[in-house]
Amino acid sequence: MFGLFKKKSEKEKLQLQYEKLLKEAHTLSTTNRKMSDQKVFEAEEVMKILENLS
Repeated sequence: MFGLFKKKSEKEKLQLQYEKLLKEAHTLSTTNRKMSDQKVFEAEEVMKILENLS
């Protein structure tokens, strides 16, 4: 209950962004391969930032 208004840390925000990008890439993989590859690349960049924070 007390964590309800807690702000998300930078790491949590990046993790959510990474998951969102991979989900978009998966959806695009059936229709637009080039855009799907771009989303995977963006997700990998976010993961590199996450690894540097750890």
